[in-house]
Amino acid sequence: MKTITVSIDEHTHHQVRIKAAEMGVPVSALVRNYLKALVAEHIEKPAVNNHKPETSVERRQRLKTFFEEFDARGRGISEILPREAVYDRDALR
Repeated sequence: MKTITVSIDEHTHHQVRIKAAEMGVPVSALVRNYLKALVAEHIEKPAVNNHKPETSVERRQRLKTFFEEFDARGRGISEILPREAVYDRDALR
């Protein structure tokens, strides 16, 4: 686990300590949870050709479009297959 140091003003520090005490958690847990939520909200991807990182909403939309196109080609994943058909490797060739 990595350690970071953050400088904040006295008033903010006081308010954060009160909030943490009300919630029954240490201040570091509040900061850790905030940072985890921040990262989860915006899926980090390496920038390719100076494009901004893809957000979770954009990723869901891209995957939805992908699977709609996949289904349109007649090889949909929503189709229920018998167990034997799922494991029939020759049928996939």
